[in-house]
Amino acid sequence: MSMNMQKFPKHIFSGYFGKIHCQGIAVDEENGYIYFSFTTKLVKTDLNGNLIGTVDGLIGHLGCIAFNKEDGKVYGSLEFKNDSIGKGILSALGMEGKFDDAFYCAIFDAQKIDRVGMSAERDGVMRCVYLDEVVKDYNGAGEGGKPHRYACSGIDGTTFGFIPADKEKKQRIFICYGIYSDLERIDNDYQVILAYDAEDWWDRYAKPLSQNDMHKSGPATEEKFFLYTGNTTFGVQNLEYDAYTGDFLAAVYNGKKPQFPNYSMYVIDGASAPKKSLHKATGEEIFELSLKREGLVQNGIYGNNFPLGSTGIYSFGNGYYYFSESGGDTDGQFTNVRLYRATNDPADPFEIV
Repeated sequence: MSMNMQKFPKHIFSGYFGKIHCQGIAVDEENGYIYFSFTTKLVKTDLNGNLIGTVDGLIGHLGCIAFNKEDGKVYGSLEFKNDSIGKGILSALGMEGKFDDAFYCAIFDAQKIDRVGMSAERDGVMRCVYLDEVVKDYNGAGEGGKPHRYACSGIDGTTFGFIPADKEKKQRIFICYGIYSDLERIDNDYQVILAYDAEDWWDRYAKPLSQNDMHKSGPATEEKFFLYTGNTTFGVQNLEYDAYTGDFLAAVYNGKKPQFPNYSMYVIDGASAPKKSLHKATGEEIFELSLKREGLVQNGIYGNNFPLGSTGIYSFGNGYYYFSESGGDTDGQFTNVRLYRATNDPADPFEIV
């Protein structure tokens, strides 16, 4: 796939945005915009970093985001919960309170974002789709009666792509569970990834969100996949389909269990169809995805230690990528987005341009 990369800068500075770090990035290549998730707001700039607009007012956690070329909208994981993360967000906003635990895919009408300070609730720019499967697992019981089935802490990594080895090549949205770190349980050693056909979501399920009266409009579970990596800290932070390889990049915060390699990035093999297997902790039948058999390997688990990706990845589909380098100073949180390209070394897969 040929693409003129000259129009895409090697470096984009996001600007400063509050107290909470960047969670994800997405790019509209055709129109020349980049989007940033800063946890409680969505930011839109041009490719030179000039601010176009923001969508504000969220009191939940907006995580990884993805731009859907088919409808021109930005999709992202959005969670409301009363754990340490939820309380930390309220504290950073200078707020107190409690709300129902709820998990959504937020959808932003990107073309309408044209000014700073647009309201997520009132300006008609955001709708949300309720993800009942996540709510059930978050509230369900896990191993030995511990809270949260599969140690589900909510959702984060989000991308558009294709089910591995799917001959129909029907685009799906993939949304990853957050997974609590707990060294004393083994049902949290899998990543859990939901996949849906989201083609009609905006008209069929998506509704404006009132954070005082959260709706429950959403689809039934379509596909649920498991990926055995060993426990990671809060699951897949950023998931990105890579059309260049046909695989998925899964960037995580390193796990802490000493029996696992605890890599910072795992690659889901896009050529290996999901296979039926038995969950190592629960014994239930699951559909399991495969890790790409390249890079580093320990105890049969493959991955690499590329240090970026957990706060944003964008694949151009031609061997070039944007990675977020999150930071902060006295002026607030920011990210530097830099251009990388693929190497021929799966253990060290990217180099800066």
